[in-house]
Order: sequence, then structure tokens, then C-alpha cells
Amino acid sequence: MKAGLRSSWTRLVPLVHTLRTYRRESMLGGDVNAGLTVGIMLIPQGMAYALIAGVPPIYGLYAALVPLLVYAVLGTSAPLAVGPVAIVSLLVASAVGSMESAASPDYLRLVLVLSLLVGAFQLGLGMVGLGSLTSLLSRPVLSGFMSAAAIVIGSTQVKHILGVSMPRSDFLETLAGLWRALPDTHLPTLAMGLGGMALMLGVRFISRRAGIRLPDAMIAVTLAILATWLFGLDDTGLRVVGSVPAGLPSMAVPVASWHEVRALAPTAIVIGLVGFMQSVAIAQSLARQTGARIDPSQELRALGAANVLGSLFQAFPATGGLSRSAVNHDAGAQTTLAGLVTAGMVALTLLLLTPLFRLLPHALLGAIILIAVANLISWREMVRLCRTHRLDALVLAVTFFATLLLGFIEGIGLGIVLSLAMFTYQASRPHTARLGRLPGTTRYRSVARDARAEVPRGLVILRIDASLFFANVGFVREEIDRALEETPEARIVLLDMYPVNRIDASAVHELEALRDDLAERGVEIWFAAAKGPVRDSLEKSMPAAGLRADVLRLDLHEAVLGAERYLRA
Repeated sequence: MKAGLRSSWTRLVPLVHTLRTYRRESMLGGDVNAGLTVGIMLIPQGMAYALIAGVPPIYGLYAALVPLLVYAVLGTSAPLAVGPVAIVSLLVASAVGSMESAASPDYLRLVLVLSLLVGAFQLGLGMVGLGSLTSLLSRPVLSGFMSAAAIVIGSTQVKHILGVSMPRSDFLETLAGLWRALPDTHLPTLAMGLGGMALMLGVRFISRRAGIRLPDAMIAVTLAILATWLFGLDDTGLRVVGSVPAGLPSMAVPVASWHEVRALAPTAIVIGLVGFMQSVAIAQSLARQTGARIDPSQELRALGAANVLGSLFQAFPATGGLSRSAVNHDAGAQTTLAGLVTAGMVALTLLLLTPLFRLLPHALLGAIILIAVANLISWREMVRLCRTHRLDALVLAVTFFATLLLGFIEGIGLGIVLSLAMFTYQASRPHTARLGRLPGTTRYRSVARDARAEVPRGLVILRIDASLFFANVGFVREEIDRALEETPEARIVLLDMYPVNRIDASAVHELEALRDDLAERGVEIWFAAAKGPVRDSLEKSMPAAGLRADVLRLDLHEAVLGAERYLRA
């Protein structure tokens, strides 16, 4: 019993196992190096993403602290770097901004309530082991949603590059507002924004050519603060962060009315799913490179706990970030202790270094965001799907434009509904193939794909490449009728059931009716090579007199030979 409790404790708190098996000589160096490297990247990113969420930059550092600490204790992915990300920040701003102005004292309160709801949703699903919910959002839906969201994020940051003030609005109104505001562009701000983008792109270019990783965002932040201080740019009208409070976040429980909870709940569900999907996709991708194992349900619990506890310490919703996780992996992260190092660096910044960010320009934060979100637009994915999977390309396109023009909840909701409709349509029309035997062999091939395949006289051999259930058995029956119309001399329809993994009661009932209809036309239906569960269903449900149970257990070739002997008799 003690061993079972110890195993459960280790499964729920993976850091326990990490500490028991930790090898300082081979692991500590990689964890420390990765933690410091990600910390240098996370600090400016966190402040920039707070700008997207509509809260003061300091809250980006709060979101980079407690959630990261909690994930380091409960998470199963060593390189996954949890913290604020652009997509989630935008969803936060969209949901809360529709209820309160960013200048309202209630805005921050609702942001923290939303963070609590996101965490509670994720934690609840994780506690009942629903990590399989990753299948709810197909890749085309997620790609379309994230690409559209990246464009919307970019459009909201252009005002910081131009140095103009604009109210929060939808995408088209934002574009129109930017066009009208162009004559009011503040040139020092524009120079700072474009210069910062050029600097970061230049640093990335040098990094690739030199084969080393340089902290482009931190370099840009440092130089921007120095330039603002040396040349007094804040006196020219350049907007800066201003006074940043020092110290760790205080603890408080977010409170809300039932009406506010109901209004925020749909966005909390979307953030919970999107954040989890993004994190698990990143974690699994990196795990494949190292052979590590990821537990999706534990990841769901870890992210949920990170957001619940984070909301108590003034953190807006956090999840795994792609670029930071890749850096964490490349820098040598061995365990989630790398996250503790990063969190320690953020805490040190909050305690000692916040006065240094007083002169950080908003334009530079906007530039960091524009550079970051450019990589979220899946142009290659769109082109690839158009060439290879037209239906998936349609799902991606509908999700993309719906998100862009209608809104985030509407876009992702429509994408999910459309992808489920596509799935239902495809499942209701399973692939079938009329088979023939290759001369001199026991192999069978589709007669439509291999001209050498020969169909024995008096037989129709049909392979069904899907499980049979109420929605697709009618289509299979139509395929059988079509085959008999093309082969009027056939006396036996032989169904190759090997690809069929399961069959429901509706499908069995329909096959019974088909058997009776064919019998009136002098045609028998045989089932060959059925797997155990399918064979059991057929033998139990169909009257023994009308089912050749012996054929069910034969492989396809033996069944064909038996049918030929039966026809000759």
C-alpha cells in the first residue's frame, strides 16, 4: 500500500521523482544555463505580452513567476517554458475589454478572475484524466485560429509603433483607425519601433550566421533604455513604461459576481483548450527529440494549478511558449528545475531591477511583439494543405477568416463545428475497394488500382476500410448494390472484414436486412477475416442459419477458395 501511495504521489508531483533521480554532475549545468538563458528572454517578453493583455508591464513579470514555479513542481516536460504568451494575452484583452475599459480599476480584477477560471477548468479536466481533449482542436483549426490571432495582435501593436492613441476595437475598425491616424504619427516613436525591429532582426541574423544564440529582445531593451536616457527621448513625447513597482506580487483571492463569471466562462474554456493544446504540442515535439515521455493529463493538471495559484498572485493566464521552450531545450534543460532557475531570475528582477525599466519605450515592447507573432502565422501550412488536403484547407480558411472578422470565440467555435462536420461526413463515407486476386498468388489488390487483379466469376469481393456504425453502414450497402449492378452474374458478395475494428448494433441490423434482401435476389453475403470483437457481434446478433460462422474465421484467400468450391457444387 505504501508503494502505491508513493507511486501516486510521484505521478501527481513529478518533481519528487526528479529530485530522487537528479544527477548534479550531468544535469545541473544544463538546467542552470537553460534557466538563465530563458530568463533573459522571458523578462522583456513578459512585459511586452502584458501590453497585449491590457495590464501594466509589471504584471507580465508576475505571470512569469508563480505559474512557472508551479509548473516546475507538477509538469512533466523539462524544456517547456511556461509563462505569458501572445495568443492568450490577446484573448484576455478581448474578453475583459468587452466588459470594462482598460483604465477601469475593475479591469485587472476581471483579468485575475479569468485566470482563476482558466486554471479551474484545466485542473478539473486534468483531475478526471481528460488529457485526450487535445483531439477537440484539429491542427487546421488551431493553425487557422493562431494565424488570425497573430494578425490581430500585430494590428493592435502598430499604434505603439506609430505613437498614436486608439481605443480598443475589432480588427477592421482597428485597420481603419490606423489609416486615419497615420498623419498623427510621432516620428521619434516610429524611429524607436522600427529601429528596435531592425536591431532584433539583425541580432537574429548574426546569431544564425555565427551559430550562437544572442538575446535579441534583451539587447534591444537595454539599448532602447540607454538611448531614451541619453537623448531624453521621453521629453519628446515618446511613451515609456514609467514607474514600475518593486517587490514580489502580493496574495489576494480574485472575486467576481455570478454575472461576470458567466460572461468570462466561454473565453476561459477557449484559453484553457488553446493554451493546453499549444503546450502539449510543444512538449511532445521536443520530447520526440530526446525520447522523453509526456503525460497529457498531468500537463493539464500542472497548467491548471499554475493558473489557479498564479491568479492568487496577480498573474494573468500563462501557458507554454514555443520560442522560449525551444531555447530552453537548445540551452540544455535536463529537468523542470531549469524553470526554477528562470523563476529565480524573474524574482530577482522584481526585487532589485524594476527601476531600470522606467524608461523602457512602449514602442520597443510593440516591436518585440510584432517580431514574436510573425512566426505564428502558418503560411506554409496553408499552402501545404491546399495542395494535399483540400477539406482541411477549407477548415483552416474558415477558422482564419471567422476569427479575423467575427471574433475569437466565434472563430474557434465555427472551426470546431466545421471540423466535426467534416469528420462526420468522412466517417459516413468510408473507403471501400473491390478486390481481385493477382494471378498465381494469394494476394488481393483493388481492381481500380491494379489491372492485373482478377475477380473470380460469380463473386464480388469488397473490402471495407473502417469500423461499421449507424452513420456509414448505409453507404456500404449502396456500394454493395452498385457492385452487384456492375456484376449481375455474381452469386456471392464476400466482404473482407479485416480492417473493421468494431461494429455497432445499427450496422448489424442493417447487414441482416441486406442479407435478407440479397437472398430474395439469389445472392448470398459472406463475411471473411473478421476480428474477434466483430466476429462476436455478428455471431451473437445474426441468426445462425443466415450466417456462415465458419467463413468468419477464415482469411480472405481461404474464404475465396471456399466460395469458388461452393459455386461449383
